[in-house]
Amino acid sequence: MGKVSTLLLFLLPFCFFLFTYNLLNLIIHNRSGVINLDASPLLDPLPHRKAKTSSPLLFHVAVTASDSLYNKWQCRIMYYWYKQKKALPRSDMGGFTRILHSGTTDNLMDEIPTFVVDPLSPGLDQGYVVLNRPWAFVQWLERATIKEDYVLMAEPDHIFVNPLPNLAVGGSPAAFPFFYITPQKFKNIVRKYYPVEMGPVTNIDPIGSSPVIISKKSLEKITPTWMNISLTMKHDPDTDKAFGWVLEMYGYAIASALHGVRHMLRRDLMLQPPWDLSTKAMFIIHYTYACDYNMKGELTYGKIGEWRFDKRLYLRGPPPRNISMPPPGVPESVVTLVKMLNEATSNIPNWDTL
Repeated sequence: MGKVSTLLLFLLPFCFFLFTYNLLNLIIHNRSGVINLDASPLLDPLPHRKAKTSSPLLFHVAVTASDSLYNKWQCRIMYYWYKQKKALPRSDMGGFTRILHSGTTDNLMDEIPTFVVDPLSPGLDQGYVVLNRPWAFVQWLERATIKEDYVLMAEPDHIFVNPLPNLAVGGSPAAFPFFYITPQKFKNIVRKYYPVEMGPVTNIDPIGSSPVIISKKSLEKITPTWMNISLTMKHDPDTDKAFGWVLEMYGYAIASALHGVRHMLRRDLMLQPPWDLSTKAMFIIHYTYACDYNMKGELTYGKIGEWRFDKRLYLRGPPPRNISMPPPGVPESVVTLVKMLNEATSNIPNWDTL
């Protein structure tokens, strides 16, 4: 068994490299346009399709997650607020799925709609668990029954602060722009995966794979390339060093560009406290950054504050109910985040006994 596992670990990256190489050649040599492997048109022609008037173009909310306690409590809060916002006016939210990439069921199956998929083979992610994300989407799209024509790719630490409409209707996919995704800065690295024949590096959007609202048909074409490019990148030392923890985000951005998919950049799609100060006219709170303040309400980022909230304090279990409110002077976005966390934890059964 040891020899077989070692052989598989050697062959899989090589197979992914060959797949990506052949895919690039296919795209490059198809000078009349980008096509799928079966020669069918790649993209759903959204700009030419009239929006339905009888019913909204709903999107399916899909969040990938592990079975860690850290991911579990975040998913419970996310699902709570999904249910609160789904039925409100202007919402185009359809169904919800937690794509669980542990390979086995867990104790949230009855609480949150869940689809179990397999993780990557041991060792293939080289400790970078995020590589399971594109592989999870490949499996889900192939095997699940998804009623909606659109998908919102989300993450466990997202909270719906306002009802979210389908921002992709009638045009390109909608995505949040990240200031730290800078393909032009890493042009020499990017050209390993996005050849000059494909066009300028500026064709690559400054985005990650979440949050993104995209047609299911387009996502089905992108995900295999996204997976293979991300794995190939991780096994290239120079690329791995350059992209670091956002490597998978670059994988999605480059894969989309290879398929000719451009995204509408929507800054209102998401806010990130403590840097974004208000939730007004925004849709998703992403609480990835630590919020540290002194008792005067002044941000002390980089220094532990007298008042603080940081999700990483709760790697081994959920945060307590009734987190203390921040001091006066703290931005509305942080106050709203704490209020929403407290409301969710107060209403989710058995919160402390997960």
